[in-house]
Amino acid sequence: MNTKIANHIESLDFSNISEERKQVLKPLLDFIQEKHSKKIKTRLNFICTHNSRRSHLAQVWAQTAAFYYNLKNVFCYSGGTEATAMFPMVAETLSNTGFDVQKITEGDNPVYAVKFDHNEPPIIGFSKRYNDAFNPETRFIAIMTCSQADGGCPFIAGAQERAAITFEDPKAFDNTPEQAEKYNERSLQIAEEMFYIFSNIK
Repeated sequence: MNTKIANHIESLDFSNISEERKQVLKPLLDFIQEKHSKKIKTRLNFICTHNSRRSHLAQVWAQTAAFYYNLKNVFCYSGGTEATAMFPMVAETLSNTGFDVQKITEGDNPVYAVKFDHNEPPIIGFSKRYNDAFNPETRFIAIMTCSQADGGCPFIAGAQERAAITFEDPKAFDNTPEQAEKYNERSLQIAEEMFYIFSNIK
């Protein structure tokens, strides 16, 4: 794993996660544990309204956590109730954390390749609907990362289970002096929570 990411992981502090928040995370933990115990593929689809910020961060950190804890057959995806574009500050935040981020296409909805380890395949990041052909069709858990998507999309076709794990939107700080700090803060929270979940898989 890239050294800077490994150092970042070592600094994660699970004591920042309240008992109340751990209960919010439990349905996802239980889903992963059940799949892992049965030695079958675990598909996680992180869903937000625009698939532009939080869902990408969650996808990347969850896939990284699965690799870190040597959990095989875990496949992480993201999508939205509509497609827009991955916000550039997300790529910048991941890059600053140590990920190797390459923009492989230009245009209104660029495609990014995000690598956490030089020998592992990249995570492909671009904005898409949750039911895009790039994502799983069935036997996945839909993780709703924003309250708007959770409330506005009560049924996710093909989802085996659904969990609402919502995060505050760093978009509120776009084009402000606090932008980089707030994106990093949200990324750190998501990293801690994804690593907490995967650290508990037996």
